[in-house]
Amino acid sequence: MPALEGTWNVRRTGGLLPPLLGVSKRIHGDRGETRVGPFIGVPFVIVGNELRYRRPFHHFVDLLEPSGDPLRGRATFRGREFGRFELRRTT
Repeated sequence: MPALEGTWNVRRTGGLLPPLLGVSKRIHGDRGETRVGPFIGVPFVIVGNELRYRRPFHHFVDLLEPSGDPLRGRATFRGREFGRFELRRTT
């Protein structure tokens, strides 16, 4: 996996995800959060290529694919994919 440190804009590329306007991921070390605009983020921990959300969202996991720029990912709930997205670094 490439270095994930920084801020990433999220863009929907398929599945049941909404358009994701204003959604970003902020990552520092092995932790981060997904934010919608200026609102409080939903925290996650990074384990390998997985972004595992913390309770009460612990059944959601984003699986990242080492595809370069943009970085691509799959959103899952209890192991089932429900959407695809890409991440573009902003900082």
